[in-house]
Amino acid sequence: MASESDITAIIEEGCKFDGNLSFQGMARISGVINGSIFSNDTVIISEGALINADISANIILISGSVKGNLKASSRVEIVKPARFEGTITTPSLIVEEGVIFHGTTKMSEKN
Repeated sequence: MASESDITAIIEEGCKFDGNLSFQGMARISGVINGSIFSNDTVIISEGALINADISANIILISGSVKGNLKASSRVEIVKPARFEGTITTPSLIVEEGVIFHGTTKMSEKN
């Protein structure tokens, strides 16, 4: 996983945001987001985060709760205690044993 110094944006636990978020670089989200999330790099959804949003990024790492459609140009990793509901489009998907997954996957070619 990325080091703290690599992260360019952080939304901490206790923060709530409704709308469209766009990041340049790596972002870590621990709060509540409703809307959409975009990054040209990596989006990390931390344990405890509640996300009801579509996410588009190069790499998406999830250990929180996400409901929405994911589109990753490189890969999606979902690790416990994550909960996911929606559709994932990516060339590479890793789902750890113990994750709650309700959805579909569409494997795409890597960009």
